[in-house]
Amino acid sequence: MNEETPRPPRRKRYSGKNPRRFEDKYKERNPERYGETVAKVIASGKTPAGSHIPILVDECLESLQLTPGMTGIDGTLGYGGHAAKILGCISPDGKLIGLDLDPVELPKTENRLRALGYDEERFEAVRSNYAGIAKVIAQRGITGVDFIFADLGCSSMQFDDPSRGFSFKTSGPLDMRMNPNRGVSAADWLEKISAEKLEIALHDHSDEPRAESLATALAGRKFSGTIQLAHAIRDAVRESDEDEMQLTVRRVFQAIRIAVNEEFVALDAFLRVLPDCLKSGARAAILTFHSGEDRRVKQAFKAGIRSGIFSEMNEQVITAGPEERRLNPRSSSAKLRWVKKS
Repeated sequence: MNEETPRPPRRKRYSGKNPRRFEDKYKERNPERYGETVAKVIASGKTPAGSHIPILVDECLESLQLTPGMTGIDGTLGYGGHAAKILGCISPDGKLIGLDLDPVELPKTENRLRALGYDEERFEAVRSNYAGIAKVIAQRGITGVDFIFADLGCSSMQFDDPSRGFSFKTSGPLDMRMNPNRGVSAADWLEKISAEKLEIALHDHSDEPRAESLATALAGRKFSGTIQLAHAIRDAVRESDEDEMQLTVRRVFQAIRIAVNEEFVALDAFLRVLPDCLKSGARAAILTFHSGEDRRVKQAFKAGIRSGIFSEMNEQVITAGPEERRLNPRSSSAKLRWVKKS
């Protein structure tokens, strides 16, 4: 190496055999170049950093009864795992419209699907909350679609990125917004919320049994980050069982995230317009990950059956099998429900 050639920067060192910090997992975040590393992570039952493993894929595809030439909606595009499989089923002449309100992840997913060969004739990415599905369809002159799919909640790449503030496992700003450019952060929301309203949120959004005492301890306080909030929850609970403590912290973070993003407001709006967006005989399939979501979906589908809007729905909720739960522990809480329009 001569004097005119600058020495390349040395790779950052970290303790242990494998990197622990999200920002150090550069191989996992570059699957195109380090496919072998990513495959090993998946085989170990973990989700590679910056990615998302789609859940109940075969069951979702079977529920939607997809055929070539169909036009439909993926209301929660996320990493694009389900979308890629859906596009494979409706090709070569079908079209998928993918909605997502995350301005950070949406362009990445669009690029991934373009790289698979799906141009704008076959796939369109739209930055929108799935609650706006009726408007998206109307703007394109579509009277109804052949299928609608939604995978609720957060994606793994949102949870795993400390800068997004969704997880209590790593230090980061207490944000939790799906769209970090809109609304108030979780920190600001907590600082302004009353104990009474926080108690309602903890109860309604995560079935938290200690809602009253936790609300009293947390409401109106300013937290600098995710770890500080997690410590405050632990101090308020004083639970000796570590597993139960983890569940409590998880439930509180979930409840705050749902409130900050008004997730149940969006879900209720989506379920109200869902029937009008489907053609006769079309299907919708929705993946949920906790009781509050599943309860709303089940009640809406059953109400549609009673009123005659829907002609068929699955009687038994569909869940991940033992092998999928082993390979992807995040699938353990997933529930799939589908419905067919009359």
